[in-house]
Amino acid sequence: MERRQIVVVGGGLAGTATALGFAAAGFDTLLAAPTAPDDKRSSAILGRSLAFLADHGVLDALGEAKAPLAVMRIVDDLGRLFRAPTVEFRASEIGLSAFGINALNEDIAKALQHCTDAEDNLEVRAVAATGLTLGDERAIVTLEDGSEIGADLVVAADGRRSPMREAAGISSRQWRYPQTALVLNIEHARDHASVSTEFHTRTGPFTQVPLPGRRSSLVWVDDPRLAELYVDLKPDRLSSMIAEKLHWILGDVSLDGPIACYPLGGSRVERLTSTRLALVGEAAHAFPPIGAQGLNLGLRDAEALVRLAAETRDDPGSRLTLSRYEAARRGDVASRMAGVDLLNRSLLMDFLPSQIARTGTLAAMGLVGPLRHFAMREGLVPGAGLVGLPRSVKKWMGGNEAGREGGEEQRYRRH
Repeated sequence: MERRQIVVVGGGLAGTATALGFAAAGFDTLLAAPTAPDDKRSSAILGRSLAFLADHGVLDALGEAKAPLAVMRIVDDLGRLFRAPTVEFRASEIGLSAFGINALNEDIAKALQHCTDAEDNLEVRAVAATGLTLGDERAIVTLEDGSEIGADLVVAADGRRSPMREAAGISSRQWRYPQTALVLNIEHARDHASVSTEFHTRTGPFTQVPLPGRRSSLVWVDDPRLAELYVDLKPDRLSSMIAEKLHWILGDVSLDGPIACYPLGGSRVERLTSTRLALVGEAAHAFPPIGAQGLNLGLRDAEALVRLAAETRDDPGSRLTLSRYEAARRGDVASRMAGVDLLNRSLLMDFLPSQIARTGTLAAMGLVGPLRHFAMREGLVPGAGLVGLPRSVKKWMGGNEAGREGGEEQRYRRH
């Protein structure tokens, strides 16, 4: 039987980043990950998650394949009696050049691979894990080629239907929303100027996020029946609909690649750890693609687990390490999950008091600078709302310029 200190199961972005972090920290690490298909979706990476990737060279490896996010704008497009004012969150207000970056998942994966290839402490095997045995002294992972690996710690990063989680007997609760997300990329006539705009509509958020050049990613949440119809539209007709839903802030648009559809749902687990096992990423929590929470939470899982394991280096899978990881991550996961769920459900509700509460909250954010600054800091780094951003985040996102790609910032005007 082979021995490793760390075995990471699952080669998505969160799993690969976790393996990279452990190897860079000096742990003998194995990543068991079948080759994943190209993913044309994009991910916005913010705050501590960005700092974690940057510290391991991933940001440099991305090169020009990333776009800064300098302004995040929320537009009330519900058409209801009480309409919230448009609110803009500017990174420059809290001393940053950008909140983070947005990049295609396939480009992030290539950057991660570039970094993992350079790690002497990391071996990557393109095989799936088929079995798991947990014991007080070690865990044993069985791979599909029949080999067995003994490990001090197994990290399950194998997705929301995680076989490793099931093998460990950790239960999860799944739920669905009455919505589907259309995920696609677009080209547009006007510069996005590093501004991301989220339109709140009656069927869910309609969110544009900058990509390099005059390109953006789009997450369009709508009724499942309508989503099916939109996918079947001719490209020119769908492009016109998108430009109109964007209120022409980016001018004419055209589709840039395929369209993917995802039924909206989520999941949460009863606990994040078991004996010699820790869950990260979607094995631990699954979100709809709203508010840029999914991958960022997974990367914060990775950062916390690596950091805590390094503090008890002789036994990274000890009860102490895993109990500290559970405590460190439980609150962040629960609060972000509740926030995304509340936002999404509030858009679907016609209940007048909830409309008034939502409108009042956004109005307060727009009018009260300290409240807006608190929300921005807390959104980037949990717990930083009152105490300020940590130095590691300022290192990678500090500065006085707005991090624009050129052109004047477009202002939202209702047409």
